[in-house]
Amino acid sequence: MPVPWFLLSLALGRNPVVLSLERVVGPQDTARCSPGLSCHLWDGDVLCLPGSLVSAPGPVLVPTRLQTELVLRCHEETDCDLCVRVAVHLAVHGYWEDPEDEEKFRRAADPELEEPRNASLQAHIVLSFQAYPTAHCVLLEVQVPAALVQPGQSVGSIVFDCFEAALGAEVQIWSYTQPRYQKELNLTQQLPALPWLNVSADGEDVRLVLDVSEEQRFGLSLYWNQDQGPIKPWWHSNLTGPQTITLNHTDLVPCLCIQVWPLEPDSVRTSICPFREDPRAHRNLWRAARLQLLPSRGWRLDAPCSLPAEATLCWQALDGGPCLPLVPPLPRENVTVNVSTWEKLQMQECLWADSLGPLKDDMLLVETRGPQDNGSLCALEPSGCTPLLSRASTRAARLGEQLLQDVQSGQCLQLWDSDLGALWACPMDKYIHQRWALVWLACLLLAAVLFLLLLLKMNPVKAASRSRAALLLYSADDASFERLVGALASALCQLPLRVAVDLWSRRDLSAQGALAWFHAQRRQTLQEGGVVVLLFSPGAVALCREWLQDATSAPRAHGPHDAFAASLSCVLPDFLQGRAPGRYVGAYFDKLLPADAVPALFRSVPVFSLPSQLPDFLGILQGPTAPRSRRLAERAEQVSRALQPALDSCFRPPGALGTGCGMGPEAGVRT
Repeated sequence: MPVPWFLLSLALGRNPVVLSLERVVGPQDTARCSPGLSCHLWDGDVLCLPGSLVSAPGPVLVPTRLQTELVLRCHEETDCDLCVRVAVHLAVHGYWEDPEDEEKFRRAADPELEEPRNASLQAHIVLSFQAYPTAHCVLLEVQVPAALVQPGQSVGSIVFDCFEAALGAEVQIWSYTQPRYQKELNLTQQLPALPWLNVSADGEDVRLVLDVSEEQRFGLSLYWNQDQGPIKPWWHSNLTGPQTITLNHTDLVPCLCIQVWPLEPDSVRTSICPFREDPRAHRNLWRAARLQLLPSRGWRLDAPCSLPAEATLCWQALDGGPCLPLVPPLPRENVTVNVSTWEKLQMQECLWADSLGPLKDDMLLVETRGPQDNGSLCALEPSGCTPLLSRASTRAARLGEQLLQDVQSGQCLQLWDSDLGALWACPMDKYIHQRWALVWLACLLLAAVLFLLLLLKMNPVKAASRSRAALLLYSADDASFERLVGALASALCQLPLRVAVDLWSRRDLSAQGALAWFHAQRRQTLQEGGVVVLLFSPGAVALCREWLQDATSAPRAHGPHDAFAASLSCVLPDFLQGRAPGRYVGAYFDKLLPADAVPALFRSVPVFSLPSQLPDFLGILQGPTAPRSRRLAERAEQVSRALQPALDSCFRPPGALGTGCGMGPEAGVRT
């Protein structure tokens, strides 16, 4: 909601002040007169011709003094023009030449007559206004009742609203009667040549709009006006009009004033303080106020504006509760500091905290002194002020005698002293039993033990979270070979390694399909810095050669769970384009496949024979986190022992039942 607009002007005179100009609404000129008089404004302009002097036939009304006032004629809320209001003071001039004429005039106005006549003195007053290059004259008719007609006496005034004028113009005003019985009155006035300054709200902020002509230079100053002492400058600048300056609403205080003046020699300055009654300004003032305590029982309240305030003593417990009044209360002190009493606000500051050092568990004692120099001491506690020598079940009552001795022996610090009482701060640390220190030490040791146990418990979890991922791809030659692959995958999980193999994901393979499952596992493994293991067997080598050779027939169909066959469409491009090193590693069982059977394309990455090269194979799988050689050899031995039963089952002697690993109808290295 916008605040009212203020229009500033300079009142004429040697000591300028700022007025909030009265508003005249509407374009019509008006006239009004003093009580007892009747007046009328003739429509339209009249000729500005004073005419010659004539003799008065008797008492007549004549103007005796002109008085002007600047007002605003407003057509809308913010569309206003400067206007000059003119007041003409009237008096009776001349005497009756014939006493009989005077008697007839008095009798006509006698109210005791049966048929009194409305006798009055009438005059036509001309007001002439000139402000280059325009001139304007109006005719005012005024009547004075006969009862008010006393020769040589003032009868009142008539006020005309108003003559429009431009800022900085020189105006001349004449007044005379028609016919003219005396020399016309005249007044010359120089209107202020200062910029118009509007103060308006812009949301939460305030705008200062200086509506002046272009290239007109002027000075603008914002300052804090003080009731006592010199003003405090805040901001000053020389500007060229027109200008709009935005003030943050948090900068408003009641004493913030604005001063503006043209940058000319001996120019007159105008000032205004528009925020004296602004609620926001008063709230900001209290927020900006700072209470500072001084040594030797003194304090100071700093604020931008003058503020009458009252200071009193209170006390606050260590738990940070409210500041409670002293019981019994000490005398209050009235102080006047730099801010207006707009709202009741409490500010508090602890007594000379810097001089007292850090907060302590001290007991605050209040000493009250009577007229006969007899005094008493009580201790401030949340329940009230407890007398030291009492039977109450509080800490102060239990230690009352010791605290009294501390005060008398000078072990307590005097915070305040006056004729009626004093404040003492008595240290309580010597009354606290030392066993509490041992309790705290035991608590700290227990916390340290719990922390170490927590760290030890978290280490395996962190180790598991740091284990490397490995995706194991193989060709499902037969059931015995799948059992061997399962044994290898289970053994690798103990290193630790996070192993993914299609044997453990048959449900996902059926739901997603072999190719989609491989894509997801490969992407996740490589993103986590893992490795893809190609486990070569006779069936795997045959599948690789089918993809590599230029065969006219399409590759043969495979089972729905054969992830190796599905993966070759993505694996082979990595090798052909040189992206395989660091991502892939190869392996084969030395009793199942000769070393030269692995296609040359796949030898761009390390290829290991198992179980003879298990230590090197495990070192590559675990990457930078691989343990030292001795520890690595121990792990290789563990994996070898885990593989041995599956190897014995796979490589049966001649004549045994079954075909053995890789000896099924689809096994063998195809050429």
